[in-house]
Amino acid sequence: MSISGKVDPVVRPVVATDIAEALVEGLRDFQSLPLYGLCFGALYAAGGIAIMLCLTAFGMVYLVYPLAAGFALIGPFVAIGLYEVSRRRERGEPVSFGAIWSTIRSRSEIGWMAFVTLFVFVIWMYQVRLLIALLLGLHASFSSLQEFMTVVLTTNEGLLFLAIGNAVGAALSLILFSLTVVSFPLLLDREVDFVTAMVTSVRAVVTSPLPMIGWAAVIVMLLIVSALPYFLGLIVTLPVLGHATWHLYRRLVVPVP
Repeated sequence: MSISGKVDPVVRPVVATDIAEALVEGLRDFQSLPLYGLCFGALYAAGGIAIMLCLTAFGMVYLVYPLAAGFALIGPFVAIGLYEVSRRRERGEPVSFGAIWSTIRSRSEIGWMAFVTLFVFVIWMYQVRLLIALLLGLHASFSSLQEFMTVVLTTNEGLLFLAIGNAVGAALSLILFSLTVVSFPLLLDREVDFVTAMVTSVRAVVTSPLPMIGWAAVIVMLLIVSALPYFLGLIVTLPVLGHATWHLYRRLVVPVP
């Protein structure tokens, strides 16, 4: 039984073909309702651009690379509107921005999941700054991203920073992925508490570790590559991955009779 006193969702295993089929269905959703996907993707990209401009204005342009890598962490939260689009399309319900917002607003537990996601993102950015202080100098500052990358790639301290930073980032990404890959779609689909949603999400990953870790790797790599050209690639990548995540959720969690 869950904390709310309801029966816990039933999780079933998936294989690599389920991942591929979910991607195909996600692409089909995007092609059927491109306006919504492009809007949410543009919102995600605009957020990245705004943060990048702020870092540049404050002379912290060297944090753009860690930001691009860590921006994938908040993808599941931003994509929640896309899950709702796929859910409504699956049920044959009308799709509109008002209906999407009304559903999301009515799910109070989503706010707690959003807090968890943003908290991990803040931890990621703080640990990057801490590693820079410890390995590259307490008052390290770089006038450009190119200067920062030169130091990182050509010095022992920089290579150590890169290795430790990527290892910590991979660990945080895996933890957050395990907590959220099913949580947000489940909270939209059913009346459950956010703790039950997170536990169900972790169970889904544990039940099918290799396919799910592979899916996590695909998401991170696509989002990072899409973020490199000034975050503009996210306008298309995010909606396809968001719709695909909904369809993968439908394969992972047994529907309520």
